[in-house]
Amino acid sequence: METLSKKLIMVASVICALTLCLRCDNPKAKKKNQTKVVAKNISAETKTKEKAVTYRKPIVFIAGFDKGNETFYTAARNYFKEKGLQVIDGQYSLEEIITWLNGNANQNLYSEIHIVNKSNPYKGMNLETVIRGEKITAETLRKTITQGTLPKLKNVVNNNSKIVFHASGLIENTDLIQTLKDAFHTKEMPKVIASPYHTIFGGKFSNHYLAKPFYVFYPTANSPGKMDLSKEIAKKYPEEKEIDWYDALNNEEERYVGEAYTTQFSIPVVWKFDFFNTDNEMPKFTMQEEVMDWIETHSELMAELNKLNISIEKFRWNWSVKNNTLVIRGRTTGLCVLKPLIKPYGDLKHIEPDTSNKRLYAMK
Repeated sequence: METLSKKLIMVASVICALTLCLRCDNPKAKKKNQTKVVAKNISAETKTKEKAVTYRKPIVFIAGFDKGNETFYTAARNYFKEKGLQVIDGQYSLEEIITWLNGNANQNLYSEIHIVNKSNPYKGMNLETVIRGEKITAETLRKTITQGTLPKLKNVVNNNSKIVFHASGLIENTDLIQTLKDAFHTKEMPKVIASPYHTIFGGKFSNHYLAKPFYVFYPTANSPGKMDLSKEIAKKYPEEKEIDWYDALNNEEERYVGEAYTTQFSIPVVWKFDFFNTDNEMPKFTMQEEVMDWIETHSELMAELNKLNISIEKFRWNWSVKNNTLVIRGRTTGLCVLKPLIKPYGDLKHIEPDTSNKRLYAMK
């Protein structure tokens, strides 16, 4: 009986083995299994292709031109050309820049769009909103967008693309940064990048570097003198201990790497008041102090000065009357002390501007 049981077990084992061999040799079964594997591979490849994006090389818009002895735009053009980037000239408004981007679009997205525009936090950008339009501020750009006169950017960027503004002091103007983001709005929002530091091109020791700014103001043509100004700026920035303010205010260029130096600019204010169609009596001024007293009684005028964050005493005020129109003009001179950013260790060198470095550039 045991012998019979053993024989039956052996026969069953042989039958199972033959069945498995036949299944393995079955071409239909093989094809079915292969089809499943291939289908999985094709699906994975399709997903990879959908995610892969080919970007164009960065491009640079030199959105301005030098006047007199200025070299800012010329130096910036040379810097980016030496890096092998495509440089676009002659586009002096946001309208022209967006139109150029749309007109030169192809199947590849823009990776980085650099816009070079000389500016400062007090005077704002030199870039126009539209051709021969107003200079860009948060208010003028918002008005242009609302009116629909600014062209819309096509889908030529995505949320990994960068729009880099080389415009000093821009990042501190949060309203303007947000409005610029709206101006470049597409289905996917690109990153808008700028530095809180001043952008310098064509320096004596570096073709491109960043510098920390410090400001002091006085009424134009009525300077109290460098000694008094150095005391004022030292009091304004007590945390800065490395700068000799008197030397810096008398220094117009970086004589050695990292040395602080001073640049100068002016800010004009012009107000016109028509007293023809009003019952208000035109004021009669005999001295500058009376003009300042009159300005201080008008909240809307003080609001404009407060936006600049410069006190009324820092302006030189003049007035003139023609027929029924009163014109008030103010002008202040700003001295900007620039302290170049240098490496904290190793050889004395400027820190290389890197738009991916969050300590040097802010992304909005």
